Amino acid sequence: MRVRLLYAASEHDADILYPTGFFAPDPFLCLITGSRTILVMSDLETDRAKRESKATEVWSWTRMAKRAGVGAPPPKTEHVIAACLKRLGTRSAEVPGSFPLGLARRLEALNIRIRVAQDPFWPEREIKTRDEVRKIETSLRAAEAGLLAGIEALKSTKIGRDGWLRLGGSKFTSEDLRGVIDTTILKLGGIPVRTICAGGDQAIDPHEIGHGPLRAHSPIVMDIFPRSQSTGYFGDLTRTVVRGRAGEKLKEVYALVEEGVLLGHGSIRDGADGRKIHADILALFEARGFRTGEKNGRMQGFFHGTGHGLGLEIHEAPSISKRGTLLRAGHVVTVEPGLYYLGIGGVRIEDVALVTKTGSRNLTRVPRVLEI
Repeated sequence: MRVRLLYAASEHDADILYPTGFFAPDPFLCLITGSRTILVMSDLETDRAKRESKATEVWSWTRMAKRAGVGAPPPKTEHVIAACLKRLGTRSAEVPGSFPLGLARRLEALNIRIRVAQDPFWPEREIKTRDEVRKIETSLRAAEAGLLAGIEALKSTKIGRDGWLRLGGSKFTSEDLRGVIDTTILKLGGIPVRTICAGGDQAIDPHEIGHGPLRAHSPIVMDIFPRSQSTGYFGDLTRTVVRGRAGEKLKEVYALVEEGVLLGHGSIRDGADGRKIHADILALFEARGFRTGEKNGRMQGFFHGTGHGLGLEIHEAPSISKRGTLLRAGHVVTVEPGLYYLGIGGVRIEDVALVTKTGSRNLTRVPRVLEI
């Protein structure tokens, strides 16, 4: 008998959220065998699990602890798991690579055979169903609403004589912009996750979230990737804007990055090689004189991947990068090339695409506009 065993908090672990559809902040036990998905829940969560989860059965942790029959003190997690496996008539289980090592060793000490499955634990997660695509689109719409609210906030600022953006007499900051975006997302049922609002040279580090006052006539990267509170699926979106006037060099960089995005969309289809798509965009940038490498002690140019899978995790398979994989119809991926140079700032544009048999469908609706 093949039994898959998971023990994790589903709010943080997509491998257990995927088969159960149940959100919990604390670790719980899930056993899957054949068509049976069994949750073993504390008294606190049993009734909610019966109502909200996709499980076929919900067992009481308290009752299984009594079955463990180890006496005082109360049985530990490994004893409860052993009792559950005994009820299923087996002494072995298959676990993901993220399964707690200490717990696995304690189970082995109870003569339970633990086999670590090859990643990914749920390979079918890569191919999204229509329902999953809709859930991603819902989170993407929340990201877009946050972006548009942020753009309106930037439009409402005044450009001071000193070059700083001001609102109500005070300098307008990355924190102010992030607050506008995140509040909008929260109202739509999304959870904002370290929303990036980085201006100028701060955005040379693609994961810098941004801090302090924002300047006019300088690029501001807004990278927004909320998670749905109800489904757990992510959206992902990046736009680069300038409040005021962009310089000619910045316009050139922006136009080239947008060309890279369009090249990415045009190359995505069932069977396409993610490594080649990334290499082609990098070659485009290099051919136009925008090279990648270390300069003045900083990596500059295009030094991250072109895209990644999107779903219950913000970064999941497949990959459009140097280590890219073959794309298949049903993959949902980001297309997000960027160029980063000190003195110019960072420019990144990101869409989300559904891979189809003949090409791709852009799921992103908001336009790409540099100057606002």
